[in-house]
Amino acid sequence: MRTVFGIDVSKHTISLAIVVNKVKVDERKLTLDRPGLDNLLKLLKTFHQPEVVFEATGIYSRTLQHFLDYNNFEYTMLNPLAAKKQLDSLRPYKTDRADALNLAQTSFIIQRSLSYKQTPVYEQLHDLSRFYQEVSRDVVNHKNRLHRALQLTFPQLESLFSNTNNELYWTIVNHFACPSRALKLSATELRSFILHSTNKNISIDRATHIAEKLLTLAKKAYPVVNDNSYVYEQIAYLTNRVIEEVHEKEKIISEMQHEAEGLSEYNLLLTIPGFGVRTVTSLIGELGDIRRFHSSNALNAYIGIDLRHYESGNFVATDHISKRGNAIARKILFKSIQNIAVAGHFHPNHINDFYQKRKKQSSQPGTKKIAIAAIHRLLRTIYHLVKYNQPYNYQIAKV
Repeated sequence: MRTVFGIDVSKHTISLAIVVNKVKVDERKLTLDRPGLDNLLKLLKTFHQPEVVFEATGIYSRTLQHFLDYNNFEYTMLNPLAAKKQLDSLRPYKTDRADALNLAQTSFIIQRSLSYKQTPVYEQLHDLSRFYQEVSRDVVNHKNRLHRALQLTFPQLESLFSNTNNELYWTIVNHFACPSRALKLSATELRSFILHSTNKNISIDRATHIAEKLLTLAKKAYPVVNDNSYVYEQIAYLTNRVIEEVHEKEKIISEMQHEAEGLSEYNLLLTIPGFGVRTVTSLIGELGDIRRFHSSNALNAYIGIDLRHYESGNFVATDHISKRGNAIARKILFKSIQNIAVAGHFHPNHINDFYQKRKKQSSQPGTKKIAIAAIHRLLRTIYHLVKYNQPYNYQIAKV
C-alpha cells in the first residue's frame, strides 16, 4: 500500500490531501503552527512509510521542512518552476486544495526523487549569507543618501580620500560635514583628532597631510544650508548607520567562518587562487552541500547560468543564460572571476588562463559572456574539488 501526502503551504495554513493507491482518502486544512503540525504528525503516524510532497514557498515552507526533518520523515520538496510544469496540465482551476491533491496524485505518475537532507550548518550559513546581503544593501542605501546630503553641505569632502570605504572617512564626515567646524580648528588640532579617530596605524605625516587637505577643501566649500540645519543631523545619523553596518558585516563573516571551518569543503575551496574567507563562506551558504548535485551541469542550472537555445524555422536566437536560479550565487561568482583575474598575476590558475585567452581572442566589447564561460569552468572545478575531496592543483587543472 502506497500512501502520499500532498501538501500546499501558505502563510498561515497548509492544505493536505492524502492519496492511497491513487485513491483520495482524506482532505483537510491545518494551521501552520504547533497544534496544526501536531495533528499532521498524528496523521503521518497512521500510515506505514508515508511519502510527503510539497512545493517550496520560501520562508513559509521552511516551517514544514523543519517539522519533517525533526520527526525523521522523508519528503520531496519541489522547485516552484518544476511544480508549475508538472501541475499546469492538471489545473482546470487553481486552489490550494486542488494543488495539494494534484501534488499527491501526480506522485503515482511522475518518478520523483527524495529531497537531499543537508546538515543544519548549511541552513545556518544560508541564513547568515542572506543577512550579510541585506546589510550590504543597507550600506549601499545609506551611502547613497549620505552622498545626496553632502551635496548640500560639503561635497568636496568626498575627495578627501581616494577610497571612502574606511571608518576614518565616515568619522570625519560625521564631525566635519559642516565646513565651518573644520575651519574653527588648526591643522595641529585636526591632526590630533585624526590620530585618535582610528584604530589603524597611521603616521603623523599622513595625519598631517589629511588635516591640511581637509582645511583646504573646507575653504573651498559653499554650503547651501545654515550651520544649524537639520541636514547635519541627518548626515550624523547616516554615518553612524554606515559604521554600525560595516561592523555588522565583519561580525557576520566571522560567524560564517566559525560555522564553516568544520566543513571539509571550506579548506578545499580556500586553495583556489583568489578565493578568500568571505567568498568561500558566502558560496557555501548559497550553494549548500554541493555533493547533492549529480553533476556540475546540475549545479549550473541551480545557479541559473545554464544556456537556453531557441530556434524556429529559419530563425535562430542568440544563446543566453536562463537566470532561473540563485541570483546571489551568480553575483558572488561574477565577483570571484574578477578576484581570480587579479590573483592570477601572482598565483597562476587555469580559470584565469582561460579568461585572459578569451579576452584576447574576442572582437566584441565587454567581458560578460567571457565571465559566464569562466564561471562554468569555475563551477566544474568547485564541484570536482568537493566531490573528490581534493585541494586545487594548477598543474593538474590546466591539463
